[in-house]
Amino acid sequence: MSTENLPQSPEQSPRKPRVAVVFGGRSSEHGISMVTAGAVLKAIDRTTYDVLPIGITRDGRWALTADDPERMAITDRRTPDVEELAESGEGGVVLPVDPTNREVVYGEPGSVPKVLGEIDVVFPVLHGPYGEDGTLQGMLELSGVPYVGSGVLASAVGQDKEYMKRVFTSFGLRVGPYVVIRPREWERDESAARKKIIDFAGEHGWPLFVKPARAGSSIGITKVDDLAGLDDAIAEAQRHDPKILVEAALRGREIECGVLEFEDGPRASVPAEIPPPDTHAYYDFEAKYIDSTPGLVPAPLTPEETARVQRLAVDAFEAASCEGLVRADFFLTEDGEFVINEINTMPGFTPISMYPKMWQASGIEYGELVDRLIQAALRRSTGLR
Repeated sequence: MSTENLPQSPEQSPRKPRVAVVFGGRSSEHGISMVTAGAVLKAIDRTTYDVLPIGITRDGRWALTADDPERMAITDRRTPDVEELAESGEGGVVLPVDPTNREVVYGEPGSVPKVLGEIDVVFPVLHGPYGEDGTLQGMLELSGVPYVGSGVLASAVGQDKEYMKRVFTSFGLRVGPYVVIRPREWERDESAARKKIIDFAGEHGWPLFVKPARAGSSIGITKVDDLAGLDDAIAEAQRHDPKILVEAALRGREIECGVLEFEDGPRASVPAEIPPPDTHAYYDFEAKYIDSTPGLVPAPLTPEETARVQRLAVDAFEAASCEGLVRADFFLTEDGEFVINEINTMPGFTPISMYPKMWQASGIEYGELVDRLIQAALRRSTGLR
């Protein structure tokens, strides 16, 4: 029997990949994470992807939020909060922990849980502990859900400035002088721990930078010019992390370079320079995000210096086993050497942030950058690789 004249079933169009953008979180960088998420949500091509915004509140609840990037901006010098966008004050989103099931479920007390559908990839725009540090990445590995950015090890190394420096040193990258005070040292003998810092200052001189060992966005950092300011600086750093890092001041220019993973491996962007801000003692949180101190893109470097810092940025990416993206921060010292300060495995991604600006100057616009990161995550499997 011929089927030529029978009614034909319409072909089902393929489902668009579904991206869960996860933001907010329990760290002190909650607000900046939301600003980053607003920019990413605005940039994702909705003709190519379906999007599910998920905000993590400051107390750790996973909330279903409004897809409203305009409400995720800094307003009147104040960063936004997930609670302001949450669909409910009590409802929670649950990701699967079964690698054979990628369905996301939403539930509220006293109500039947609602299945929100499958997700294909997570874009975690979380900064700091409980998100950028390998904790979320480990959960997603258990769930078998692909995600943007580095895996568990690289995320953890990129968050802990002490072990980051240890890894870089072992791979031959030059780092500046530093000393670490762990919580047990401080609890066991405060005087001995303080003396350790004072002895460090005696060897390397003032000023020192006292900072949380596992935080970012320049939060909790104090430039200490003399002994009188040391105790307050330690207390401020310990508000964000019981483990603190003390660094000697390096005299030189601040140079940043972006690294992005392409199909054939990581490549470096044109570098940028962060000039000393006019109204701040150094490039702190307010200079970065509130007053938007502009960087120089591209950095005024010689061709040889540019090639050298680009090579070192990729070397740092490889040394820490990073994936997806990294911003590598250096000092170009007075003797002409590049000293690596740190890497960021999920750098600031707001429209004014240096990472997207460097790639824009390298020929990749913000929307294309977001798409490349999602596509790289979709290509990559979870598990050992």
